[in-house]
Amino acid sequence: MKVNSTVALTFTLLALMLGAGVLTGTWGFAQGRTALKGIKQPDSRPTKGAAAKNTSTREDIVLLKEEDVLKSVKEKMNTGGRGASPSPSPSAKPDQNKPDAAPTSAKLPMTTQASGVAMDVTGIRKQGEYLLLDVALKNNSDQAVKFLYSFLNVTDDKGRLIVADTTGLPPELPSKSDRFTGTISIPNSMLDDAQKISLQLSDYPDQKLQLKMADIPIK
Repeated sequence: MKVNSTVALTFTLLALMLGAGVLTGTWGFAQGRTALKGIKQPDSRPTKGAAAKNTSTREDIVLLKEEDVLKSVKEKMNTGGRGASPSPSPSAKPDQNKPDAAPTSAKLPMTTQASGVAMDVTGIRKQGEYLLLDVALKNNSDQAVKFLYSFLNVTDDKGRLIVADTTGLPPELPSKSDRFTGTISIPNSMLDDAQKISLQLSDYPDQKLQLKMADIPIK
């Protein structure tokens, strides 16, 4: 049987093309595998990411002193069993221009001192919806003393904690300082049937100096 030359040439070309395709594919696969050698799929397990995130979070945590946290909570609580009363807003502070009500029968001034620092209560009066205590601080020691008045502890004769606001008192008393005066404002609604109150003020942040004044008559 005589083979047509055109058919033979066609089959020869097809065979060459097939061989070239196989050879090219094999070479390309080998090159790609060599290029990707050493590369691994990233670990996308959620537990590992969460652990890393938690580790980072724990490293950023700043621990607060337990004493500071407890005192901050205490000043905002009313332990008298009637529920906490909202602290007065700045706009509701007593108007200093209004005439004062009659002062209480307390024998003033009342004085306390510790480590060369003296605190006086020089006046007690009612003004509008507030009880105002005129106070004075003086540092006779050789070291400056700092105060954080949000830590001022005010309690009544029934042991209830009272929220109070201070104005005019400096955050720091320099050594051998002059006498600084200010006011402690207490809402009448928080005093209820109380007859006496007590004050306690500590220096900040050491809290080694304790100025205490108990049984201040308010009625």
